[in-house]
Amino acid sequence: MNRFAPLFEGLTLKRLLAVTLLCVFVASVSVRFFVNTWLDLLVSALCVGYTCMLLFTVATNLPQRRMPPWVAQVVSIILGSFLGTVLAGLVKGRDIGMMLSERFFGVLITMSLGIGFGCWTVWIYYNREREARQAAELARAQAERAQLEKNVLEARLALMQAQVEPHFLFNTLANVQHLVETDPASASGMLESLIQYLRAALPQMREDATTVGREVDMARAFLDIHRIRMGSRLEYVLEVPDAVRGRPFPPMMLISLVENAIKHGVDPCCECGTVTIRAAEEGGRLRVSVADTGEGISVKQGTGVGLSNIRERLKTLYGAGARLVIEENAPRGVVAAIEVDLPAQPPVASPPAAAA
Repeated sequence: MNRFAPLFEGLTLKRLLAVTLLCVFVASVSVRFFVNTWLDLLVSALCVGYTCMLLFTVATNLPQRRMPPWVAQVVSIILGSFLGTVLAGLVKGRDIGMMLSERFFGVLITMSLGIGFGCWTVWIYYNREREARQAAELARAQAERAQLEKNVLEARLALMQAQVEPHFLFNTLANVQHLVETDPASASGMLESLIQYLRAALPQMREDATTVGREVDMARAFLDIHRIRMGSRLEYVLEVPDAVRGRPFPPMMLISLVENAIKHGVDPCCECGTVTIRAAEEGGRLRVSVADTGEGISVKQGTGVGLSNIRERLKTLYGAGARLVIEENAPRGVVAAIEVDLPAQPPVASPPAAAA
């Protein structure tokens, strides 16, 4: 018996109540046009309505149909109207022979009413089912489009993250090779800083987010490498409170700002320059800035490839929830800041910063 249970799925109390109310309505309207009593018409309407509902449900749930669903449903209404009319006559004490002879006209009228209201119900059901199917197809298409857009954005993000100064590693190794011959102690220090940098950088290359603390630790190792190369010409200051070190932050962006500050700010112009990294929460936003005392904003405007890369990555990850701000640094130099809307979730735990 259980194997036939799926054929009757949909015989809910709500549908039974709806058919009952429809039968009451039909009986109330029809009583004005026939000599039958309201109760007599109600019995006929209920027998036809319930029979049609039962056969309609079975027709709707039939598997492996050889005809369109609406055809099977219309056939079920016609058959249900006939069987329901016969059932109504039997309930009223009439035999089948009488119904097919002297009361045949009444049988036709009852069947016609059943078929008419039944086909009207099929039309409503078919249109609602078609709208539901179209809505489901639209939702599926939108979901596939959203997934495709997500895959495209992820691919673009991965490409942009792969463009973060890959030649830095080779330049550093070349410097280490040179220092091995001229200053072994400095070579050892640079190699140690490079190891620290790689330990911080490699796990984050494929991530969409890390923390301020991890990015600052990576920037410190990066600055240590360049301080060995530049000697007294480079100083750096870290002003990052422990409270913001656990805040989520996009990966490999702070290091791009730091490299930009050295490459286009301090290195080309100054006997001694300073790079300052600050992080703070301001007005519901996380602000992480890199300030240098180098050439100034006029020179930086000609080196916008890295900055446009950052802007594009921020747009990909956060939309309007993040931005890159470039400002002048008094008395000279540039301040580049990344501002990100603070998330609702609590910050990720991160160890306190070590002294520089």
